[in-house]
Amino acid sequence: MGLVIGVDIGGTKVAAAVVDEDGIMIEKLRVDTPAKTPGSVNDAIADLVWKLRERHDVEAVGMGAPGFVSADRSTVLFTPNLPWRAEPLGAEMTERLNLPTVVENDANCAAWAEVRFGAAQGEQNVVALTIGTGIGGGIILGGQLIRGEFGIAAEIGHMNVVIEGGLRCGCGNRGCWEQYGSGRALVRDAQDFARISPSLAQRMLELAGGDPDKITGPEVTQAAKEGDPAALEIYRVIAGSIGYGMADLAAVLDPAVFLIGGGVADAGELLRTPVEKAYLERLTGRGRRPFAKVLIARLGGEAGIVGAADLARTSG
Repeated sequence: MGLVIGVDIGGTKVAAAVVDEDGIMIEKLRVDTPAKTPGSVNDAIADLVWKLRERHDVEAVGMGAPGFVSADRSTVLFTPNLPWRAEPLGAEMTERLNLPTVVENDANCAAWAEVRFGAAQGEQNVVALTIGTGIGGGIILGGQLIRGEFGIAAEIGHMNVVIEGGLRCGCGNRGCWEQYGSGRALVRDAQDFARISPSLAQRMLELAGGDPDKITGPEVTQAAKEGDPAALEIYRVIAGSIGYGMADLAAVLDPAVFLIGGGVADAGELLRTPVEKAYLERLTGRGRRPFAKVLIARLGGEAGIVGAADLARTSG
């Protein structure tokens, strides 16, 4: 199959690109996600794809959606930041675009891209973590994307890591992993640190204009890269939560590689090194078994588009 269009659908933007068989993006367009009604979002997606089709001969479309996607890779069962509820997105877009259309979870798309073209290229057994506001995941075992009976496997951010008295999660439960190891957790801890001990969080506060509520992930990362002790401590705690969760996953899945992507991964070795340390400390049978490599994802924000396109190509 030749050129394919990949679409990455998010709560704030919709991005689409023409992608070749080597995972190279030839042309990319993006728009802000419109007023959140199913019709307006679907129209925005179709408009982007048609604009690209006017200039390129494409054979299929792959779409990454942030939520539960059915086993038939067509229906978006639920997504928290968009208005889709049992939305037949694949069938509608196949008809509107007159092209075969495959829909997949966005974290699965990113994981697939990294295995096909990125940091885990050539690996057969990979667990990819997409760490941003929450924690998403993609699992490749034996070279195959694991989707489960109903298509919604790898929602690893909602593993329960605190049994009693855990923090409330957006999913409705308490104690979910993403409440302790995500970008949201990083920012929450930094803001709390700055309110309680402003003298120790001085650099983060400087970067945020003196207001603890305006500390964001990039400020924490910059302060940590400058060697700020408070920011480094926050990263150490978050990395511990991530690494411990990875050790639990290793007990079940035994991957060759853990891949860390998403916005928090921009910290690079500041995150990877303490995550690996925590993972090895918690790993069942440590010292008596092989252990997975811990890598930072390579494709960044392009992974979702590239993975969606390649899944559409291989599904065809």
